[in-house]
Amino acid sequence: MIEIDVDGAADPRALRNALGRFATGVTVITTRGPDGRREGLTANSFAALSLSPALVLWSLGLKAKSLAGFVAAGRFAVHVLRSSQTDLSHRFATPAPDKFAGLEVVDGAGGVPLLPGVLARFECRIERTVEAGDHLLFIGLVERLAYDDGEPLIFSAGQYSTPRFLRVASSQDDLEAVWGGLG
Repeated sequence: MIEIDVDGAADPRALRNALGRFATGVTVITTRGPDGRREGLTANSFAALSLSPALVLWSLGLKAKSLAGFVAAGRFAVHVLRSSQTDLSHRFATPAPDKFAGLEVVDGAGGVPLLPGVLARFECRIERTVEAGDHLLFIGLVERLAYDDGEPLIFSAGQYSTPRFLRVASSQDDLEAVWGGLG
């Protein structure tokens, strides 16, 4: 185990290495700016924030070119990717003039582009933004959601992976303790 005293300012590579040990799902966040431009990016900073009201959050770097568009749009959609959608993850993680070119998307509320075939989708109105460090946190009120069964795409230690579900006798007990049986 590598141990580093951080004191508020860590070596960025060491911090990324340590944070990478926390496996996350992979999402694509989309919006349509006031000028009509579709914006999209791959993010693993997505998290549930509240069940009542239904709030989710994600973050975007303050230097990101798409930041102004996301802020001005007032809404966004979070698409949770399937294990078979590494191509979408890569597409939206790579700079391109039009990341939506050739994709069959439909418009959600406010014209936000919605991607087909994803594992789950949350259409949100921006409830609040909070500047924290070198990122802006977007807190979204979920206005519509959709989900399907399937295997999620996971990102861990700089690599894509898929889950290996474990058979643990207490998993139902854990679900009820954490989420109040809402599973």
